[in-house]
Amino acid sequence: MIRKYFVNDLELITEKELLDMAAIAQSTPGAIAVNLAVLVGYRISGIVGAIISCMGTILPPLLILSVISFFYKAFRDNKIISSILKGMEAGVAASIVDILIDMCQGIRKERNWLLTLLVPVAFIANFIFNVNVVIIIIISSILCFAQGYLKKKRGGTKNE
Repeated sequence: MIRKYFVNDLELITEKELLDMAAIAQSTPGAIAVNLAVLVGYRISGIVGAIISCMGTILPPLLILSVISFFYKAFRDNKIISSILKGMEAGVAASIVDILIDMCQGIRKERNWLLTLLVPVAFIANFIFNVNVVIIIIISSILCFAQGYLKKKRGGTKNE
């Protein structure tokens, strides 16, 4: 949603800036959506933008979850609400798949073989071989840092 609004519609940030911010948001503690919203808000309007985007990202789910938790028993037993929540799960899954496809297309455009192969290899390692996600993240980080170090040492900007 951030990409479609701030990159495509308003053109306030570039695709590369958003991918860089997404990488930072994923590596910092907390919810990725909140971290990314804060970084985009800060990039566009400084500290005020960061505060407003943080509040705008946190308050709606906080209010909704507060209402749901207050009326939990009524919601739990209501078949209509249960069905709506099941439908929302499908919507969230579809959004995640859409984001994954967009990010993979961005990685492919860079023509970086390490990043291109990292996505399917990480998926296979976790889904098929049950490799712990923390191990996958550590190995992926080491490989990316090594690639960045080698590129910097060679002084080249050629993608591999």
